Amino acid sequence: MLVQQLTYLAALAREQHFGRAAEACHVTQPTLSAGLRRLESDLGLRLVERGRRYEGLTPEGERMLAWAHRILADVDGLQRDLGAMTEGLAGRLRIGAIPTALPIVSLLTGPLRARHPGIDLAITSTTSRGIEEGLTRSELDIGLTYLDNEPLRDVRSLPLYRERYALLTGPGAPHADATTLTWAQVSGTPLCLLEPSMQHRRIVDGAFREAGAPPPRPLLETNSITALVAHVRDGVAEAIVADTWLRLLDAGSGLRGVPLVEPDVRRTVGAVWLDRDPEPLLARAFVAVASEERAAGLERHS
Repeated sequence: MLVQQLTYLAALAREQHFGRAAEACHVTQPTLSAGLRRLESDLGLRLVERGRRYEGLTPEGERMLAWAHRILADVDGLQRDLGAMTEGLAGRLRIGAIPTALPIVSLLTGPLRARHPGIDLAITSTTSRGIEEGLTRSELDIGLTYLDNEPLRDVRSLPLYRERYALLTGPGAPHADATTLTWAQVSGTPLCLLEPSMQHRRIVDGAFREAGAPPPRPLLETNSITALVAHVRDGVAEAIVADTWLRLLDAGSGLRGVPLVEPDVRRTVGAVWLDRDPEPLLARAFVAVASEERAAGLERHS
């Protein structure tokens, strides 16, 4: 069994197509197919369902894929570990963040890059379940997500800050002059909200129920916080956002966040990484910096 054959299997599962998988591995399709057949021969198992095109993995193939992800992550970690001994810490750190955490990512990656200039970054906006899948498949090194609401499995975690919620409003909007609002007070307001598939929305709906008010039927649902802000800016509706996004508002935009109270809802957001030893070097470096920034008062900047 060769590492390259495991790479072929992981690429095929990801791309769902023999030709695209071969292209991703920089080999010809016959080379990829031959490597997969050799892997099956070595194991004495059929891993890939084959017809006129790729039809998925067998149950044995799915189990092998989970091991392939782990083995490939260990090989990558070994290479980085040995490289760091002679050349310093370097490589690409892949971060998946829930949308509400994106405004604070730079407060962590800035100090990280200052300490380890050999690290470059790939940051993906995704859901909490997308983070869980990305970590499991070794497609992400770190996730930034909720820790105390629908927590992830098989991960280690570091709390970073407590997320609070506000009504984003603008000039001429129904609550433009409010200083605080209860959840019940805005339950009948035309609102822009994130989609129900996103954990932030489920937290918001839960807050309305806790306040004794039915979750509103939104005027607009989206998976983009940028779209929410744009609709508030253009006077279409108001929106409920995490307070982290308020730090990105242009002071001259006229937009402002009104804190939502009764109930005072807060959720812990933190870093997560796979529960395994040895910890990957890049993930460990990120966690070290994040621990210091938390101690220095990260929550004051969120």
